[in-house]
Amino acid sequence: MNSNLESKLDSLSAPDYILQNFEASDRIALLVRSRKAGETIQRITTATNAASQDFQAWLRHKNVSSDVYIGMNTLRHDAQSRTKEDIEAIRHLYLDIDRNGPSALEAVETSSLVPRPNYVLETSPEKYQVVWKVEGIAQDQAETLQRAMVREFGGDPAATDSTRVLRLPEFVNRKYETDHVVRAQPGATQTYHLEDFRLRTDFHEAPAQYRPHEARSAPAGDLTQSERDWAFAKRALARGDDPEEIIRRIADYRGEEKHPSYARHTVEKAQAHFQSARPMHQVGGNAAVHSNEPSREQ
Repeated sequence: MNSNLESKLDSLSAPDYILQNFEASDRIALLVRSRKAGETIQRITTATNAASQDFQAWLRHKNVSSDVYIGMNTLRHDAQSRTKEDIEAIRHLYLDIDRNGPSALEAVETSSLVPRPNYVLETSPEKYQVVWKVEGIAQDQAETLQRAMVREFGGDPAATDSTRVLRLPEFVNRKYETDHVVRAQPGATQTYHLEDFRLRTDFHEAPAQYRPHEARSAPAGDLTQSERDWAFAKRALARGDDPEEIIRRIADYRGEEKHPSYARHTVEKAQAHFQSARPMHQVGGNAAVHSNEPSREQ
């Protein structure tokens, strides 16, 4: 696979991508999000219907002013939403590479720790989503592996949830000033299993000093999502990430569930805790996050 994806000749159409990744009767989620209008529409349907001419025409109509996404894991037949409890089976592992794209992608493709990807999506210039088809992997195992891939190769730590939606190929990414058509480059054709991924995993990956005080004695699986968000914010601040970038990642991840101010409040709280815990001569490494500053779209 060509890491910089210069050749677009093998890029898959959206219907082909859907039908290659799911069984015809699988129930999957399609998401249409307009950032300008603040509107999100989710449709849960079968893979066959999602790939149909009429459904694709509706997606293209919405894509004129919105972004189009697809959930990468199948939903229960009675599911009306896209929560973790609604997931029926893990069908994919994925890695969202949002910085240092070419070098991070090359590291993935040449690594002995992960198998050859089934697909690489170029979502915008030098930003990629890497996808592996899998079976027989539990939900917690999938999320742990995806966090391990973020640690190993870089990428967006907010894109490790099993309910995450990814870009759908051949639709326009309208997140930036310049529109970009998402391309999917096919790779391996086999379906992988847990033993094909040789990454070091750790369910208790967050050091105790970076967990919320009230959750230190609780097992990692007992943390609420808000506690996980705060723990993530503190870990990211500790390694020197831009506070605005941390806000953007939390907001993107929780955007459908929380008011936009939630992400900023979480980072402000984490930053205050982080700075108060540091020796006075070290304080000041990260600029304060001000509530009147707009979060940056990346």
